[in-house]
Formats: sequence, C-alpha cells, structure tokens
Amino acid sequence: MSGPRIRLAIVAEQEVISAGLFSVLGAYDDQVEVVSYTPNAGMDAPDVVLYDVVALNEGDAPELDHLVKETDAAVLALARDLRPDLAAQALARGVDGCISLAAAGEQLLALVQAAAAGELAGDLTLDDPQIDQPFERLGMDVGLTTRETEVLGLITQGLTNVEIAERLYLSINSVKTYVRSAYRRIEVTTRSQAVAWCIQHGFAPDAPETPDAPEAPDRGVSPAVRNDRVPR
Repeated sequence: MSGPRIRLAIVAEQEVISAGLFSVLGAYDDQVEVVSYTPNAGMDAPDVVLYDVVALNEGDAPELDHLVKETDAAVLALARDLRPDLAAQALARGVDGCISLAAAGEQLLALVQAAAAGELAGDLTLDDPQIDQPFERLGMDVGLTTRETEVLGLITQGLTNVEIAERLYLSINSVKTYVRSAYRRIEVTTRSQAVAWCIQHGFAPDAPETPDAPEAPDRGVSPAVRNDRVPR
C-alpha cells in the first residue's frame, strides 16, 4: 500500500483487549501504525481511534465525548455482541461506526481504512445497507433494527421506557414506537414475553444488584417484568 500508514490508537479499559487488537493489527503494519494515545491528555489525536464500548457501562463517557467532539480523529466503537445497547449508545454519542470484537482482521482493517478516508461520513449505523455487516447483530435474523435491538436489550436489563429514553437520548414517544415495532417483529405483546424472548435469544439479562441497591420485589419478580404492558 502506497502512502503514509494510518495512525491508529486503541482506547480500552482492559489490557487483554488492547493486546489482542495490537496483535491482530500487527499483521497489517505496512498499512496501520498503532500509536499510544490518551484522551484529554493534550496529545495530537491519531487518524482513527478504536474505542471499547464497555466503558459506557457506567453511563458517563467523558473520553468518548472528548474524542467525538474535540478531536479530528475518526472513532470506531468496538461492540460487544451481547450488549447491543452499548454500541447504540456510542452511535448516539457520534462515533463514526461500529465493529464487533469478534470481527476478522480483514474486516477490522477495511473499516479502519474507510474511517480514515472519511468514507463513513459520521453517520454509519449498523443497519447501513451500503456497509458490509462486520458481525451478526442480535435480532438480525428476525429483522430487528439497531435501535429496536438496543431498546430490547435495555428492557431485558430491567429499564423502564423513561429510563431508556434518558439512556439513548430519545423522546419517550420514540421509545414507545421502537418498543411496539420490536414487539411486532418478535411476535410478542407484553413486556414479560419480550424479556423471555430476548433471554432465549442471547440478550444479557439485568445485572446483579449492588449492595446498596433496593431489595428485589417480592415473589422473585424481575424489575423487567413487573409491568407487563408498555409503561406510559
């Protein structure tokens, strides 16, 4: 490949993720140079940043906001297949695209090259028909869109529609629309049925409670199924 190598940085909380990606990209060192970079450290941003979405699990994402809003780097979210809601959060915050951690090296390289060339145009979603899907997203086999998948993922974790709207920067009416359309695709009519379907199809259930969290409701009913119908 002629021309300068793409300068690429990996922003990940887990060392094993960084090391694994470094190893994969090492096979393309004639095209990609992996550089050290720390957001908010006053350093010149690289051409492309791979950002592990697991950092969004806590809700706050100052590093991602800095990368998207205050640097010229193209940002690719490293998606976790069992947490589509995290990838969707990254897209909502303005990343240029997403790719699974399970993607092949050639797929990763292709998307990095597209990002560096500005071909993603800052508006790629996982449903873009012009982009080869880097991995099989949860719910793809029944036609769920990215947004429907992320909404179902959050329902499975026990969030109400109001909480989902806040998490995804959507209006409550938009959330209700996605819930209804998702229910039609998976052929369910109630929230409890949707949770059961999602768990059976690989969605992660609600996380264990923290020590200071409220006690679970009586009779072992999950927060995700307390209200069987879509809450207003």
